[in-house]
Amino acid sequence: MSAAEAVTEALRELHARFVPLREGSLAEYIPQLARSDPDAFGLALISMDGHCYGVGDTRAPFTLQSVSKPFVYALALSLLGLDEVCRWVNAEPSGEAYNAVSLEPDTGRPDNAMVNAGAIITTALIPDTPDAPRFDRVLGCLSRFAGRELDVDEQVYASEAATGDRNRALAYLIRSTGPLPVDPVAAVDTYFRQCAVRATAMDLAAMTATLAHGGVNPLTGDVVVSGPVAAQVLTVMATCGMYDASGDWLLRVGLPAKSGVSGGLIAAGPARFGLATYSPRLDSTGTSVRGRAALGALSERLGLHLMHNPALAGSTVTLIATADELPTAGAAPRARAPRERVAVVAAQGALDFTAAERVLYALDEARPRGTEPVVLDLVEVTGVDRVARVMLGGGLGRIAAAGARTAVADPSRWLDLPGPGGREGPGVPRGFATRARAVAWCTGDGPG
Repeated sequence: MSAAEAVTEALRELHARFVPLREGSLAEYIPQLARSDPDAFGLALISMDGHCYGVGDTRAPFTLQSVSKPFVYALALSLLGLDEVCRWVNAEPSGEAYNAVSLEPDTGRPDNAMVNAGAIITTALIPDTPDAPRFDRVLGCLSRFAGRELDVDEQVYASEAATGDRNRALAYLIRSTGPLPVDPVAAVDTYFRQCAVRATAMDLAAMTATLAHGGVNPLTGDVVVSGPVAAQVLTVMATCGMYDASGDWLLRVGLPAKSGVSGGLIAAGPARFGLATYSPRLDSTGTSVRGRAALGALSERLGLHLMHNPALAGSTVTLIATADELPTAGAAPRARAPRERVAVVAAQGALDFTAAERVLYALDEARPRGTEPVVLDLVEVTGVDRVARVMLGGGLGRIAAAGARTAVADPSRWLDLPGPGGREGPGVPRGFATRARAVAWCTGDGPG
């Protein structure tokens, strides 16, 4: 089982599980959004190594709406710095709906940049110059996060502009207290265009993975924002991104997240992945019903909660070779016929989702024909969490089921595999105390 198969299978199972959900309704207060396909449903994940996984409607375009807020906040932080942005927009959870009048009593500052009032000011803070108009900066930043050029859905923009009186009222109310730095009409118009930027669930996974990767887009290598800015944005997402449901979300799902009324929902696993879902049926908080259910189930299934103790980042895979390239005690390496070549991959440290994914990709790389026997060396591994155990067990099982001898040097029995005298059959990986014994079994030189 390749890494792609392991992750895609998990997404596929969740997609099938939650497709039957019909609760919720479309965002009918924006007429163009009311025309969305209520049955659209996509799940996408992009890892820190730039591997993309998707199931369902991951390439269907839709408008970002409030999912744009964290990324424009990142742009403002990059251009102005945290202290200057916080002078205009606070960073406290509001405990209120996305369109509430959440203003600080003494200063008039919005509570945070994730509610509409705060997002309008954040967008207004982006510099506007003849050679770099404000919205061009916003669109360019969103595109860099996505790793491709995004565009605006002009019909959705027109629909929002025609019905967005509450956002205009918020802008005028903020201006009446003093802190709005530009004309309310201009501020809200740019905000409407920002919300109407069009992307896909896979784009959103790339954008979120960029935040999770310390501001570096894992697909393009582009440093979109600095590491500190990415951390600041993820912090506000964790505490404020789900509005009045932020506390419950962080408690149960445990990932920095942001929802949008077009049906988009993103969640970040810092230093691990970016997740995105698309399904337009919304609950009472304006969050995708299917998206919330799927991400909650995925977090529980794979142990993704932010407060769990993940494996430390580092070099997981320490060796990708073939057995005939390995030195033997007191003798030169023995050449083997091509049919006897054994792929060997060694890992170290504590293995979690990210580490297991890297090991599975290394196993693929070590077996270019996909038929070679393989040995996975876990001698230097210090721990394997539940997620990694399931991923590695499934991947090794599929390699063995395809007819390749598959062995694991696992003296600590992290994977609890049968030994050489265990269950018979070509589709069963075997566990050994040392790499040498595992290699010998794979070549037929040892007991089986």
